[in-house]
This record gives sequence, C-alpha cells and structure tokens, in this order.
Amino acid sequence: MDRLDLFRIFTRVVETTSFTRAAASLNLPRSTVSTAIRDLEFRLGTRLLARTTRHVVPTADGTTFYAQCLRLIADVEEVEGLFRRDGTALHGVVRVDLPGRLGRLVVAPALPDFLDRHPGLEIELGMTDRAINLVEEGADCVVRVGVVQQAGLIARPLPELPVLSVASPAYLDRHGVPRIPDDLRAHQAVHYASPSSGRVEPWEWTENAVTQTLDLPGRVTVNSAEGLVACCLAGIGMIQIPAYDAAPLIREGALVEILPDYRPEPLPVTLLYPHRRLLAPRVRSFADWLHRLLIHATGSGAPSDAIPTRQHAGRMLGVFDG
Repeated sequence: MDRLDLFRIFTRVVETTSFTRAAASLNLPRSTVSTAIRDLEFRLGTRLLARTTRHVVPTADGTTFYAQCLRLIADVEEVEGLFRRDGTALHGVVRVDLPGRLGRLVVAPALPDFLDRHPGLEIELGMTDRAINLVEEGADCVVRVGVVQQAGLIARPLPELPVLSVASPAYLDRHGVPRIPDDLRAHQAVHYASPSSGRVEPWEWTENAVTQTLDLPGRVTVNSAEGLVACCLAGIGMIQIPAYDAAPLIREGALVEILPDYRPEPLPVTLLYPHRRLLAPRVRSFADWLHRLLIHATGSGAPSDAIPTRQHAGRMLGVFDG
C-alpha cells in the first residue's frame, strides 16, 4: 500500500469517525484500515487518532496532518486530471465554506445546476456564520462577506451584495415608519454580534455619496443571521440585510423596506483560497459558477441604479460574517 493510499484511508477515518464506516465506504476490510493507520502512525512517529468506545477523533497532530493530507490528495487528483485524454469532465471533491443564509437561500437551491454541469465533481458544503480557518479545516475555498484581512490567502472578488433596511409590519404599526435618518433615533434595532469578533455594527446609510452611521438602541442582540431575521420578523426591531435575503420576505409582506432613499453601501464578497498553489480547475469551475450565480442574485434583489456602489473599506457587517 503506497503512501497516498494511506493518506486516503486516514482522511476517511477522520471524516467518518469510525474504522468500520471508513472501511465500508472504501470497500476494504476493517483489518486493512486498522493496519493502514498503524503503519501511518509508525512512519510518522506520532499518534494521529484517539480511540474511544464509540468513535475515533484526530489528535492535535492528527488534525494538522489531516489538513495536509487533503491538500496532497487534491494536488495528485489535479495532476492526474491534466493528462486525461478520454474527454471526461472534472473529477474530485470541492470543499467550500460560506455564510449560512447565503448558502441556504442562494447556493443550495442552484446547486443542481452545477452538479449537472460537472457530473464528476462532488461538493462538501459548509454553511456557518463562524469564520473558519481555511487551512486548518482543509477547505479548498471559503466565501467571506464584508472586508477581509487574512494574510497568506489569495482573494478573488465576487459581485457585491446590495443591502436593504427592513422592519416587520407589526413593528412599524407600533413605532411608526422612519422617513429620514433623523427619525431613526426614535427606533429600535436588533443587534448582531459577530461570532468572530463580538463586534456590533452601527446602523449605516449613504447620504450625498457619504457613508453615515448611528448607534441605535436595541434590547436584543443575536449572534447568527437566522436569529437576526427571526427577531425582525417577530417585530423586535429593524435590521439591515442583503437584498437577496430581504426581497422574498418583502414580496410576501412579512417585511417592509424602510428608508429606500438612504440604503447602506453594498457588501463586498470575496472568495479566498490558499496561497500555496493556483486555484485548482475543479475549484475554479465552482468559483466561476458562483460568480455568475451572485450576479443573478444581486440583480434580482433591488434596482442596480438605486444602489450605491462605492465600497466603504472599513466596514464589516456581521449579518453574514462568513
């Protein structure tokens, strides 16, 4: 058994948390998997897995080695793909992480289109508001919304997300409808605390091509985009969210756009991937598809000529702190 086979067996054990399940998925005897792990640990001179009665988990060294294995396996698969002459499409797994509501509302519904285009590819889709460590967790790429500052990664800009200010009809019935920014002082916001930084962003709008901010009062603070929208729908306060998220709720009458003449600046969206290599063809294919998808999504959210396009470099809205 060569080293690459050992690496593949090890990664499958980590992913399934079980020697038995890993063996079944690889169509190998369980004894072969156990022997492979022992051989690998002997070669490396360290313990990679901690075994319990219910499952196995990687040790600290195992976690580090797992991320390295994923990249090595991906590199080999890409090299093999360069020399295929059978006319087949891309093969392999694309591991991508992106903000939860962006994944659920935009990417997941459109994913059948990507899978139909590339029948040889598989997708491992992580959806969370938590900003993961791309290298440590073995992702091929991650999508970040907002200004990103992460050394050692290559950044590919994606289409910006227009943002709307919204409130529920029940909230507006109780508190009135703000017509101009000065009216905001008499209103409540649902605050969002970024899972990464804990920072709560102020209310933002653009007036005469200048970005303005105001710290609004609010009695509820949440740390997830789902919680933010849920509290707004319950009438607790006003929020600011991407237009693609707000648009269907506005059409349903569940939310109402407020201050349409004073919209926030659009949010920058960035695809990040490791600096150690160029974007792999399978990942580049996903990135190109995602770029087209976001163009469609942002175009359907709100009129583009009514959305300010100047990027405020210091802004990091936590609504999709991916």
